[in-house]
This record gives sequence, C-alpha cells and structure tokens, in this order.
Amino acid sequence: MNILFYLLIIYLLVINLIAVILTVYDKHSAQKHKWRVKESTLLIVSALGGSPAMYITMQIIRHKTKHLKFMLGIPLIFFAELTAIIAVVYFYGK
Repeated sequence: MNILFYLLIIYLLVINLIAVILTVYDKHSAQKHKWRVKESTLLIVSALGGSPAMYITMQIIRHKTKHLKFMLGIPLIFFAELTAIIAVVYFYGK
C-alpha cells in the first residue's frame, strides 16, 4: 500500500475521534447549560469524514436523536461519501 492510503486512514481516525469528542462535549454542555457546539460545526465535521463515529455516538449517548437534521442528514452524508469513494475506486482504480 502506498503512503496516501495510510495518510487517509490516519485522517479518518482523527476526524472520527474529533467527531466523538465534539458530540460528547455538546451533550455535556447541554446538560450543564453551558456553551454549545454549533450545529453547523457538527455537520461540517460529519461532512469531513466524521459521520460514522458521530452518528454512532449520538445513538449511544442519546444526543440530538430527535433532530431530523442529524438523524437523516448524517447518514445521508455518510452514504454520499461512500458512493463517492466507490466511484473513485471504480473509475480510477482500473
């Protein structure tokens, strides 16, 4: 495997860790009535590759599970990214 593949894996691990940290922090802040993470920030991190970990974390800690924007939006982001990856591998991997 080449170096770009390993860098991609490291990037995805880091962005998913950031997604978990932001989601847990936002839940904790909501419970303590403190400063919250902007919804746009959560969605941007999801779009940057953190959607799997963010969605799973939201389900586990029961955070924003009543918000259609997140419960529908994050899986749609994930499947759009997955579709793009499959297309790139298919068209450029030959």
